[in-house]
Amino acid sequence: MMEKIETYRFVVEPFHVDFTGHLFMGVLGNHLLNAAGRHSHNRGWGIDQLNQRHYTWVLSRLSIELTETPAQYEHVEVETWVESVMKLFTERNFLIRNADDGRIYGYARSIWAMIDVETRQPSDLLELKDGDILRYVMTAAEKPCPIEKFRRVRKAAAAQTVQDSPNLAPSSTTIDTHYSDVDINGHINSIKYIEHILDLFPRQQYEHHRLRRLDIAYKAESYLGDTLTFCQEPTDGVFADGLPVACQIEVRKNMGADAKPEGESIVQAGLVWEGEERGESKEERVKSRE
Repeated sequence: MMEKIETYRFVVEPFHVDFTGHLFMGVLGNHLLNAAGRHSHNRGWGIDQLNQRHYTWVLSRLSIELTETPAQYEHVEVETWVESVMKLFTERNFLIRNADDGRIYGYARSIWAMIDVETRQPSDLLELKDGDILRYVMTAAEKPCPIEKFRRVRKAAAAQTVQDSPNLAPSSTTIDTHYSDVDINGHINSIKYIEHILDLFPRQQYEHHRLRRLDIAYKAESYLGDTLTFCQEPTDGVFADGLPVACQIEVRKNMGADAKPEGESIVQAGLVWEGEERGESKEERVKSRE
């Protein structure tokens, strides 16, 4: 059973936390990908091994849900395992916990595809290496992942900013892509999208509200030189301070181009925050709900 699980450990370094002293979600995302990469490599399915056959892994979906965000200097361990393998996709789960006292910070779910590096088309996971990948599957009955599966994110309209909520991020923001956005596969790194999305929100959002859940779907690739437009639509209302409880984000590339003025939808994301301030105790949180 243990050969199906990989445990990856890291320390929350000071340069990986935000101004509240808690781990950046983008850094956590990188650690999850590192855990996935180590698990795959140690079982003969790593990117370096697949590249020899002209294949690679690409992330299709990622959902992270935290009841607590790791803090500076805490020791964290990530367990990862493959829940299912289909012809074109595989589901991989993560458990994130404190390595010292065992308390669980949260869980994550992901969906991956294996593609041909030349054609960029999905490849049959069950054909490569005679379906060896099936040896490492742990079903939900064997090891459950208690968070909801990926929440479908609808296309975000270019919603108008709520007039009485001046703290809301603009309904759309455009950025250019640069050298540091590009990964080894030659496209914009999946975690960079998360970082750009989280930069849409003001400091007050993170001072008073903790990001509880992130869902992100990667629909198409973008490359160095592409212009990305982030369209935001608040959902589920706002907190008392006018900040959004939840948002839908759609990322489009090269909007306004002559060939395709509306651009191409490449990423869709959904974010949900908790309403309590970080400094509240459990007792204060319970009382505020009564």
